[in-house]
Amino acid sequence: MEDSRSATRRNGYGPNLWVPTLYFAEGLPFYAVNMMALIFYSRMGISNAVITATVSLLALPWTLKPLWSPFLEMFRTKKFFVVLMELAGGLSLGLLALCLPLPGYFRYSAALLSLIAFWSSTHDIAADGLYIASLSSKQQAEYAGWQGAFYNIARFVSQGGLLILAGYLEYRMPVVRAWMVIFGLVGAALVVLSLFHARVLPQGGAQRHSRTLPEVFATFWDVVVDFCRKPHIWFLLLFIFLFRAGEGQVVKVGPLFLKAARSEGGIGLTTAQFGAIYGTFGTAAFIVGSVLGGYFAAWLGLKRALLPLILVMNVPMLTYFYLSTAMPTSTVAITTAMSLEMFGYGFGYVGVMLVMMQEIAPGKYQTAHYAFANSLMALGLIVPGMVSGWIQSKIGYERFFLWVLLSSVPAMIMAKFVPIHGPRPALGDKELVETL
Repeated sequence: MEDSRSATRRNGYGPNLWVPTLYFAEGLPFYAVNMMALIFYSRMGISNAVITATVSLLALPWTLKPLWSPFLEMFRTKKFFVVLMELAGGLSLGLLALCLPLPGYFRYSAALLSLIAFWSSTHDIAADGLYIASLSSKQQAEYAGWQGAFYNIARFVSQGGLLILAGYLEYRMPVVRAWMVIFGLVGAALVVLSLFHARVLPQGGAQRHSRTLPEVFATFWDVVVDFCRKPHIWFLLLFIFLFRAGEGQVVKVGPLFLKAARSEGGIGLTTAQFGAIYGTFGTAAFIVGSVLGGYFAAWLGLKRALLPLILVMNVPMLTYFYLSTAMPTSTVAITTAMSLEMFGYGFGYVGVMLVMMQEIAPGKYQTAHYAFANSLMALGLIVPGMVSGWIQSKIGYERFFLWVLLSSVPAMIMAKFVPIHGPRPALGDKELVETL
């Protein structure tokens, strides 16, 4: 670890240069798969039920990544995998752009997006491991804000700038060609970032060649057994799974509702309007909510703050019900409603993160156990998202947005009984699973 830091200093490439670009590169493919694909398929006339099921399934690699993360410790360096995954992701996005005019574009694009999701989730593992291995504890704390900021800048660029550009292009060329440009730009950006990171990233630890599969599986099994023995673990896991049951449905159907024609019960935003309202103002509100939610939890303590955090996360979803019933045409009204909902999402999301950090992660495998809980939380987003389009198609937008509020009630009830012990000193992870 120290060798890596020394090499970084000798080459003059400090973390202020590579941390921002590393986490910007982490965010770009994530939002390409989970949001841009959603809007593209909507513009191509695919039904809500098919879109939500497909895009939700595409997110599975982020849920399953702990299963293959130990194998990244067996070969080469973390830098190698970061650069390789960025290059593979960029080239796959280029192929995605090229396949869009083909008659069977849907199955080709879904296959390529699943590949991109795998490259991206593997990049997450390597990037977080490189960050941990290359920086001291003090530096990790100093640059933690940079991580979140530039990951959200990737969100801002993807859901804001690129969607606004897509809307601009859609007026001047066929929809397919416009989206070829958009996905091509994201792919080119990742290729450029891979070349840049090949030059500036630290190695993230020494090269490994000798780790055997039996050793990997033995340690992995120990991680799993230790995880299952944690106090109240099954109650905590159920709570984490249910925490985002409502939001998991809104995050898929909400954008489709905003884009749907008014004759179909939607708001009828153009792609450019959607990018400006949801991707720009909404993302800014999400970031502000996340920051304030953290301070709120620190002020009250997690035990007292947990229920208010869940309420603030879910009650603002009433704004979607308001939009679906009032059907306002005012851009100001729509922007205000969406900013309020995204603020609540960011504010309340802090709650589940703190439960995972303070109640599940502590122990000798803290990073691995945090990854397990994080993956289950992602599954709690995927499962509701998969059925959300089908439910909406059966009951309509108005009743759907009331349904998602009901979906959040079980987690609200459980919040009163979550055993909170507060932050505890970590014992340190085993080297093999430091990037799980």
